[in-house]
Amino acid sequence: MTRIIAGAAGRVSLAVPKAGTRPTSDRVREALFSALEARDALDGARVLDLYAGSGALGLEAASRGAAAVTLVERNASAVRVAKANAALVTQAMRADAPPVSVVQSPVASFLASVTGPFDLVLSDPPYEVSDAEVAADLEALVPLLAPEALVVVERSSRSPEPVWPTALTPLKPKKYGETTVWFAKA
Repeated sequence: MTRIIAGAAGRVSLAVPKAGTRPTSDRVREALFSALEARDALDGARVLDLYAGSGALGLEAASRGAAAVTLVERNASAVRVAKANAALVTQAMRADAPPVSVVQSPVASFLASVTGPFDLVLSDPPYEVSDAEVAADLEALVPLLAPEALVVVERSSRSPEPVWPTALTPLKPKKYGETTVWFAKA
């Protein structure tokens, strides 16, 4: 079972798609969001969740004080799940809920068509997404980032560090078993 860990919608249970996604474990999500809160990266942030799957990362950000959240997912069944999860979280938060939009689109197409700025980007591509695709996503993000924006990329611990565009400054990664979370600052 996946759930919102903390914040205004803490303990809300989230559905996960039956196939095609790899949900971030509660342990990794809890550690990630503790790190984000320590950097004061959530309160009032405009959040972009790429490869959103169930929407758990973006919805956790909503629960913890984000001003707006956009979930981007290509898979139609995952989009249906993310929309249902977003409704549960916003209902639990009542008047405190930020706007949450769920967009069905390939990430590259979305990034080519949207305008920012975003303060926090959470990217959790499926492991089969190539390192070159991740690098292209990061390059496409640069013009969409607010000054001092934070970019987070979750990958297998066997994957190399993402190739960061020169506009992003890599920060110290965090490793959690089979998962490594990479951070960079605009």
